[in-house]
Amino acid sequence: MTSPLTKNDFEMLAAFRYQLRRFLRFSEEVASQRGITGLQYLLLLQIRGFPGREWATIAELAERLQSHHHGVVALVSRCVKAGLIERRPGQQDRRCVEIHLTSKGAQLVAELAQLHHVQLAEVRQVLRLLNA
Repeated sequence: MTSPLTKNDFEMLAAFRYQLRRFLRFSEEVASQRGITGLQYLLLLQIRGFPGREWATIAELAERLQSHHHGVVALVSRCVKAGLIERRPGQQDRRCVEIHLTSKGAQLVAELAQLHHVQLAEVRQVLRLLNA
C-alpha cells in the first residue's frame, strides 16, 4: 500500500490536469476555427503520425483514438465526405482498408499541428516547472 498523497501531490496533479485541459481546449478551438471538430483533427493527426507509414487501418485508429470500431468508421466516413481522407484497398491484403490523408487533409493537419506545436512548447515549460 502506498502512503497518502500530500498537499503538494494534489497541487501537482491539479496543475498537470489544468495544463492538459488548456491544451485540449486550445486544440478544440483551433480545429473549430478551421471547420472541423477536435476529434476530426485527432484522426488526421493519428493518420499523419502513424509510426512507420502514411496510413492506418480502422482498428489501428480505434486504438490510437481509444474509441470503438463503429465510432471510428462513422468518423472516417464524415472525413471522407469532407474530402480530408480516403479509403484505399490494402496493398498487401485487399481485404484490409487503408485510411490515407488527401492533399486537403494533409495541408489542414500540417497547419493545425504547427499551431499545436507552439502551444505544446508552453505546456512543456509548465511541466518542467512542476518537475523541478
